[in-house]
Amino acid sequence: MAASRPLLVLGTNNAKKRQELVELLEPHGLELRILADFPHAIEVEETGATFAENARLKAAEQAKVLGVWVLAEDSGLSVDALDGRPGVFSARYSGAGGTDASNNRKLVEELAGVAWEKRTAHYVCHASLSDPHGEIRAESVGHCHGRIRLTPAGAGGFGYDPYFEIVEYHRTFGELGPAVKAAISHRARALDRMVPQIMTLIRSGAWT
Repeated sequence: MAASRPLLVLGTNNAKKRQELVELLEPHGLELRILADFPHAIEVEETGATFAENARLKAAEQAKVLGVWVLAEDSGLSVDALDGRPGVFSARYSGAGGTDASNNRKLVEELAGVAWEKRTAHYVCHASLSDPHGEIRAESVGHCHGRIRLTPAGAGGFGYDPYFEIVEYHRTFGELGPAVKAAISHRARALDRMVPQIMTLIRSGAWT
C-alpha cells in the first residue's frame, strides 16, 4: 500500500488566496486540506501589528485546535506615498465590511494628486508554518514591487490587483493573468522560499 502523503492544512478562509496557495503547493506531493474540511476550525482574530505577527497567530492558533500542520499567510499592499498604508489593514482598509471595490476607491482617493513617479508600492506576503502543537517551524517572506495606476485595468486577480502595475510588464496584475502572477507575485515568492523548508521537515521525520 502506498504511503500516505504529508497532510498540510491551509489556514485561510479567503477563497481566492486559498486557490493561489493550492496551485502553488499541489506539485509538491502534499495532501492539502482547507479549514472548511474541519467543522471545529476557529476564526483567528488578526490582532498583530505586522504581517508576520498575523501569520504566526493564524498558523499557531489554528494548528493547536486542529492538531495538524497549518500553513497560514498574511499579506497586503504597502504604498510609499501613504507611509506604508494600507498595510495589515489591506483587506479592511475602507472599514470592517470593506470590499475590494470600496478599498480600491479609498486608495484612489488617498492618492489623488500624487505624481505618477511617486505612486510606487509593493505587495508583501509573510507565510508561517506551525506544527500540531502550535510551534512555528518555518517562515518566509515575499515581495512584489510595482506602482498604483490612476485607473484600473483588467478583470483578473482580486484585491488591489487591477490598480497594481508591474512596471517591467506595463500591465496590472488584473491584466497579466494567473500564470504570470503565479511566477512573480509576493505569494509565489514566499511559497518558493517555504517549500524547501517543508520538504526538509518532512525528510527529517518531524512531520507526524
